[in-house]
Amino acid sequence: MSFQEVRFSPVPGRILAVVTVAVCALGIGTLVWTDAASALRYGWILVLGAVLAWALFWRPALVIQEHGVTVVNVFRTFFVPWPSILAVDTRFALTLHTVGGRVSVWAAPSPGRHRTLGLAGKDFEGVGETARGAHGSLRPSDALSTSSGSLAQVIRRHWEDLRDAGAFAHGADPDAAVVTWHGATIGVTAALAAATLIGVLL
Repeated sequence: MSFQEVRFSPVPGRILAVVTVAVCALGIGTLVWTDAASALRYGWILVLGAVLAWALFWRPALVIQEHGVTVVNVFRTFFVPWPSILAVDTRFALTLHTVGGRVSVWAAPSPGRHRTLGLAGKDFEGVGETARGAHGSLRPSDALSTSSGSLAQVIRRHWEDLRDAGAFAHGADPDAAVVTWHGATIGVTAALAAATLIGVLL
């Protein structure tokens, strides 16, 4: 069964990351230019802000692949094979319910209230059967015109196709799912937080 890989990173988040890093860099440059001693004490908080902006808004991504779904979050990356997925939800963010627990997709939060006000019936046309709750209800975040809804639809459609083809007959391999911690990001963030605290207290 052929499948075209889908890669998603939120553009607004990446723009916010670039703007934040640029502001932090400008702040560091200003501190160095005006008072090098103060830069040595307080510049760490700006470096920390830039790193967090990158981790929170630039790094998160979702990759929907032929053999599974890769979710890149702030401090962890998850690879979830198709048989491990039990359900797909969009209540607060696109979330995969798997045999090993829930995996929230940081890159695809549910849309805000203002975004959902203009939704109409056509925004839900073609939504997969497994998206529907009691009495066939759908959430605004399932709308195909939203990031959470459109990505959930891609996952549900392929998952349903595989299920109907009998691909899950042997169940899920508990060792197939992989969780990778972003050790470098965690270490750098912790070190910068400590440096910021020391600079403020000195």
